[in-house]
Amino acid sequence: MVSDDSPDDGLAPLRERIDALDRALVKLLNERAQVVVEVGKVKQQTGGPIYAPHREAAVLARVLGLSQGPLPDRSVEAVYKEIMSGSFAIEQPLRIGYLGPAGSFSHAAASAQFGASVSFENLREIGGVFTEVRRGHVDYGMVPIENSTGGGIAETLDAFRDAAGEVLVYSEVALAIRHNLLADCEPKDVQRVFSKPEVFAQCRGWLGTQYPRAELVAAASSSQAVLDAKADPRSGNAAIASRLAGGLYGMPLLFPSIEDNPNNITRFFVIAKSAAQPSGDDKTSVMFTTTHEPGALVQVLRAFADSGINLTHIDKRPSRRENWSYTFFLDAQGHRDEPTMAAAIESARQHCQDLFVLGSYPRATRIL
Repeated sequence: MVSDDSPDDGLAPLRERIDALDRALVKLLNERAQVVVEVGKVKQQTGGPIYAPHREAAVLARVLGLSQGPLPDRSVEAVYKEIMSGSFAIEQPLRIGYLGPAGSFSHAAASAQFGASVSFENLREIGGVFTEVRRGHVDYGMVPIENSTGGGIAETLDAFRDAAGEVLVYSEVALAIRHNLLADCEPKDVQRVFSKPEVFAQCRGWLGTQYPRAELVAAASSSQAVLDAKADPRSGNAAIASRLAGGLYGMPLLFPSIEDNPNNITRFFVIAKSAAQPSGDDKTSVMFTTTHEPGALVQVLRAFADSGINLTHIDKRPSRRENWSYTFFLDAQGHRDEPTMAAAIESARQHCQDLFVLGSYPRATRIL
């Protein structure tokens, strides 16, 4: 019998080629890293940002255009995201805050966006992510803003209102969401299910069919739901969370992919204290409270329509000023510095008690 490592099995020449290519790749990666060191020195002198989403988008578009296969685009992108993550560590170590604990979808989005060479900080609440970004204790924060099934994320919208003018949207991330039912018991024995309220909304149909009598227990995040379910002394506890959370905390998978919408996607915002540079394919997020005049909201929306600007999202939250008064949030295609966008914002401002531009940032063009 010939072993897998035998030079006679026909693989030896191919493995030698792979070894030679690996040596060349490592050499080139370190040559690239030396250039990154020089880039870091220039940024220190000029005060340029370490993480520049417009530059990241340009690099990824260029390398994907150069790739002729057979390696899939997602694999090429993943490799380059890790290369850029290592570059962050060389230029200046970055700290990224997220809604934890580890294993949450915010953690997954942060890892997919920034790679493994940065530090991730569990800040326990979405409001805590905003607070620590505002104080400069973390460089960037990752917060969910909207789910394709459940709509806007209330805690994030409220946090933007509370941090108006102090925290800006820096970039946008789109993550495919797969919800999984995890439990230490048999499927027939599940009596209560722990998760984040938005997750229940995204799995409402499946839960209503499979577990119509189960108690739904709210948790601060999907990964916290796993910890809460394990800590509860009662039997029959389950949690809806990521596979990552189940593996981290030792809760077996009962049913994978229970989300009602198989194309379930959550948009996340990377938040920062500074503004992002234009990329040429941007969005602008605006938060406003209208004046108490008939048709004020219509006039705000008309300001964008008359300028030919497409609105991609609109949401509202109670303003906390008085009953039945609302703060509105909208996303528009374009950058705040473009003349048409700037004019539309100033026109809209005339019909508002207050209006804040939450940021202009590169539009997410790929789903992680």
